[in-house]
Amino acid sequence: MDKKQLRIRIEEIGLVPVIRTSSEADARFAVEEVAQGGIPIVEVTMTVPGAIDVIREIVRSVPKVIIGAGTVLDAITAIECIKAGAQFISNPVLDIPTVKLVADNPDVAMMSGALTPTEILAGWKAGADLVKIFPCSMIGGDAYIRALRRPFPDIPLMPGGGVTQQNAAHYLLAGACALSVGKELIPRESMLLHKPDRIRELTRRFAGIVKSTRARLAEAQTQLAQTM
Repeated sequence: MDKKQLRIRIEEIGLVPVIRTSSEADARFAVEEVAQGGIPIVEVTMTVPGAIDVIREIVRSVPKVIIGAGTVLDAITAIECIKAGAQFISNPVLDIPTVKLVADNPDVAMMSGALTPTEILAGWKAGADLVKIFPCSMIGGDAYIRALRRPFPDIPLMPGGGVTQQNAAHYLLAGACALSVGKELIPRESMLLHKPDRIRELTRRFAGIVKSTRARLAEAQTQLAQTM
């Protein structure tokens, strides 16, 4: 897939599970279970020991899963991740050199981190495919996304940090294009005990929330169109 196709696919899926584990083995386990649960996309953060090797192995062993690199803080690391096979680069902050590097790659998508309106616009102008608002829950949650959509209706915004089952639908209704979900989808205790059923169940729940919420949005849009 090229950059445009990746962005469309990410928005279609609506979820980006963030894998942040203490070992390579746990990361591989989490990837496999998320995929088994029905979400064909994962983000392996650079805080995972041997993260780049994990990405390289996942690309080889689970080819149908869109694999990305997260917590990428500089362009040099981004290059190494891309060489390992990462299909998207994500970071928690705005780093213009990284955004521009990925923007020049036709086959890799960029999820630029941002928090303020100024950072959002800067990341978008630099070539980001999506802008991740992090940590969104700390500065207003879905209300902040709704406020940002007014001046930035054409910028795809993805909240991250504090997305839960309880607020996921609110973010989507506020206009989020997708959700970045970490420990709420891949709990630490499930990783420590390697509980596949728990991770798969949470994966299905989050996927169900995305599906049902988008169905509500589509129905509301249809009703609005009929009244015009």
